Amino acid sequence: MAGHYDQSKCQTVSEMLARLGDKWTVLLIMRLRDGPARFSELKRSVVGISQRMLTLTLRALERDGLVNRTVHPTVPPSVEYALTELGVSFSEPIEAMGGWVFRNHEQIRAARSVFDERKAELDKKKLIKI
Repeated sequence: MAGHYDQSKCQTVSEMLARLGDKWTVLLIMRLRDGPARFSELKRSVVGISQRMLTLTLRALERDGLVNRTVHPTVPPSVEYALTELGVSFSEPIEAMGGWVFRNHEQIRAARSVFDERKAELDKKKLIKI
């Protein structure tokens, strides 16, 4: 039926787009593309992420089926995270977006510069009128 949307699918689309827009998710997914990693390795390699945010992000990725968590029976137990097949496929649009940004980096910077200059001029004119 034209114009009919499955509400649950729309909700999932919205949630996954939010996940795609989350910087920690993107950085973790791209780091895990290189292969499985222990929690401490992820903490060291994803600069700026707190232990709590790493834990929350990994749990969310595991819940969505993008990451597998494996506990190895060592003393103390070691936990390893790896992308699932679904996680690998989720990394594809992330890589595509990153590639697009790299290809268009100069145009983006130039557009921002023009915008910022135009805004600064307008702000300056507003101050003069007061």
